[in-house]
Amino acid sequence: MAFTLKAVKVPPNSASLEEARIRMFDFFKSACRSIPSVMEIYNLHDVVTPSQLRSSIASQIRRNSNVTNPKVIDMLLFKGLEELNNITEHAKQRHHIIGQYVLGRQDLVQDLDTKDEKSSGFLRKFYESNYF
Repeated sequence: MAFTLKAVKVPPNSASLEEARIRMFDFFKSACRSIPSVMEIYNLHDVVTPSQLRSSIASQIRRNSNVTNPKVIDMLLFKGLEELNNITEHAKQRHHIIGQYVLGRQDLVQDLDTKDEKSSGFLRKFYESNYF
């Protein structure tokens, strides 16, 4: 299977905060327009709805709403475009998409405190005697 490598063109830096804001809205619109094809590529219809994916994208954009430097916004925009390109080019697997955009990162973190409850006395002593 041969893939064509698309050159990712770096857009020029935003001159102002307003220009960076407009570019971010354009990115959000293009990400929302690609949701139906992403759902088809990764067969996500049984796991998530398009509106849930849209709200997940919006929440990730809102997470950086406090950034006021246009160069930082441009860098975040480039990273977002690269991520969108990887997703639409099927460079990720289905479980990556589900883990990152459906469940969210907080659901992937395991609770480390429950590990010691099931361990034997020998393992508890071993854990306490070592350097962590």
